[in-house]
Amino acid sequence: MKKLNVLLRGNLRQYVMIIALVVVIIFFQIVTKGTLLSPLNISNIIQQNAYIFVLATGMLLCILTCGNIDLSVGSVAGFVGAVSAVFILKMNMPVFPAILISLLIGVVIGIWHGFWIAYVGVPAFITTLAGMLIFRGLTMVILQGQSLAPFPKSFTFIAAGFIPEIANINGINLLAILAGIVASILYILSELSNRRSKKRYNFEVSSVGVFLAKIIAIVAVINAFTYALSRYKGIPMVLVIVVSLVLIYSFITNKTIPGRHIYAYGGNPKAAKLSGVKTKRVLFWVYVNMGFLAALAGIIFTGRLNSATPKAGNGFEMDAIASCFIGGASTTGGIGTVVGAIVGGLLMGVLNNGMSIMGVSIDWQQAIKGVVLLAAVAFDVYSKSRSRVI
Repeated sequence: MKKLNVLLRGNLRQYVMIIALVVVIIFFQIVTKGTLLSPLNISNIIQQNAYIFVLATGMLLCILTCGNIDLSVGSVAGFVGAVSAVFILKMNMPVFPAILISLLIGVVIGIWHGFWIAYVGVPAFITTLAGMLIFRGLTMVILQGQSLAPFPKSFTFIAAGFIPEIANINGINLLAILAGIVASILYILSELSNRRSKKRYNFEVSSVGVFLAKIIAIVAVINAFTYALSRYKGIPMVLVIVVSLVLIYSFITNKTIPGRHIYAYGGNPKAAKLSGVKTKRVLFWVYVNMGFLAALAGIIFTGRLNSATPKAGNGFEMDAIASCFIGGASTTGGIGTVVGAIVGGLLMGVLNNGMSIMGVSIDWQQAIKGVVLLAAVAFDVYSKSRSRVI
């Protein structure tokens, strides 16, 4: 019991958000009479919120650096979507080169922001606020107030397509079932490896019972999720992109030197600099990365909408920031995980979807999401004050 209490205290933010997500899912599953977790709706939730997951992944790294944010991501996403539309629909450029150039434009925008923030010293809030205005204006200039549509199927496939099935047995997509089994095996092996590593260095680990209960619960969720996908059209292409990003960025933040430098910078910039961390370079690359992910989110959103519009991207930055804080990121930086940001984004997505099914107006949806964000940050402040007292 003592070890369990220590484990819960050490992962309080993470566990509270997961519990909150489960409670919200159960609530909407009941009030929507099973519609929320129907195979079709689960695929819709993934595809509708994929751009938020991508933006939240990049935004988390910004927040880790002393609570900095990027207010320009929505405008950059809309701008890149507009540029890709011009390349493909007006210049008749092939889809792959158009996407590649669009992503490179996002990197260049990230370099622009990173230069002003890291090397000139302009606060991130001001730099990205200027970027928000600049790229929102350029989007309207490029599109001249009109939408561009429709896109080729090869472009929309990224956001709205499904991985081709290898077999279908009684309406069950076999590839999705196999994906769940493989994911379960990889997860179990990863957890066993982490547990052995902690024991090797005499770190405290949970009891065997708690460890097994966690494994069984996660494996059950993974396979229930993939089974639900198998009953519709299988695995959405955008899910492959999001899962790949989560794995890559989780590895970078947890297992690499640049990742440790980001956390060190967020924990104490002066101490990190004295320890040899090139803090300006860290901050610079965090915003270059954000530019790239904002461009990717713009391509995904444009593909999902099958149209580039002058107003695309409005409010995206708020969703990304809220996802990170709801998922356990600290407002002062140095604390947060990629998985937590995805959990926060999923919570926001389920709230949006569940309230839409219930017929709740957009006005009330915004108000409720604001309350959830405030509660998450208040919990962060409260938990910090408790830890200082202890």
